[in-house]
Amino acid sequence: MSGFDPRAGTPDNVPGPEDLHEFETELDLEARQGVKAPASADPNAADYLIHAQELTAGYFPGVNILNGCNLTATEGELVGIIGPNGAGKSTLLKAMFGLVRVHEGTVTLRGKDITNLRADKLVTMGVAFVPQNNNVFPSLTIEENLQVGCYQQPKKFDQSFDRVVDIFPALGERRKQRTGSLSGGERQMVAMGRALMMDPSVLLLDEPSAGLSPSLQDEVFVRVRDINKTGVTVIIVEQNASRCLQIVDRGYVLDQGSNAYTGTGQELANDPKVVELYLGTLAKA
Repeated sequence: MSGFDPRAGTPDNVPGPEDLHEFETELDLEARQGVKAPASADPNAADYLIHAQELTAGYFPGVNILNGCNLTATEGELVGIIGPNGAGKSTLLKAMFGLVRVHEGTVTLRGKDITNLRADKLVTMGVAFVPQNNNVFPSLTIEENLQVGCYQQPKKFDQSFDRVVDIFPALGERRKQRTGSLSGGERQMVAMGRALMMDPSVLLLDEPSAGLSPSLQDEVFVRVRDINKTGVTVIIVEQNASRCLQIVDRGYVLDQGSNAYTGTGQELANDPKVVELYLGTLAKA
């Protein structure tokens, strides 16, 4: 089958081997510095699929965005993270995916410590991440974007492709179309589809509905739910708080880098304090 071959060279907008080597070297140096574990480990940690415990993390030394943040998710659960701008929602996902340095606390996957592991290693362990911006290669076709998603196991492309188009049928119908010609909502489907190509057990989504029209936002939330129904544990950060709480099993409200409230989606949506402080008029939408 013809298509994009990662070994045959990359377009100008794709990082080259030297960029990846520099990035990996930096992360390896950081990893050897160690990370301070929480004072007391949760005895139930092994019961969670993924568990972030007492995370303190930030982009610059001495400037922490997260301050003792906690999150758990079990097999097949859909978990939402909401809160005001600057609360640390996206930082929490990036810290769990090894993109932001964790200074204190731990992240475990099925009880195994994965704190500050490189992103490529986390992908092989079953963790996938879809960033909010720049999450597709616009010069590549839909099919080529999906091939990039399984570059670590290219022989599984056909099987993975069939699984993805079961969730996103339009991607199969338009597989030869350049991604740069797609709408924002369609690009988001490509980004989520690419993240699913390695058959992850955990999918981290950073504001997938951002910048989309209300109708396209609804489509994204439907697709997120469809992904979750296949058995994938989904952790989603969303600014559209009220809509997010309608689809999640459990939710977390972050404020100033710490947990402010947690509960089921329905509990949070009906909590007067959460409505007053974080949902406002959106709760009536």
